[in-house]
Amino acid sequence: MTSPAFVLREGEDVVAAAGYRAWPQSVAHLSVLVAPDCRGRGLARFVASAAVTRALDAGQLPQWRARPHPSRRVAHALGFQELGSQLSVRLGDGADSVRRGVGPAT
Repeated sequence: MTSPAFVLREGEDVVAAAGYRAWPQSVAHLSVLVAPDCRGRGLARFVASAAVTRALDAGQLPQWRARPHPSRRVAHALGFQELGSQLSVRLGDGADSVRRGVGPAT
């Protein structure tokens, strides 16, 4: 993250945190984390809202890449709109796929 971290604590434990990394052309790429046993309590929305406000105050455009439904729900609650999708592909060196019999025959 290049922004300050916005956190919520329960006692000594950090249970939720958010911030962003500054990307080119004034984009603020958000990151939001919530402890698994604390999810579903609105903590993500709270810390993400602080990070989004900071980005907007700094003249940046917040971006949220959300794949899991709970993450998308939080993004929508904060006013984000879906504008596309992302596909990730892991490419190997080809040797593994040939050994498993899924590559080109030799």
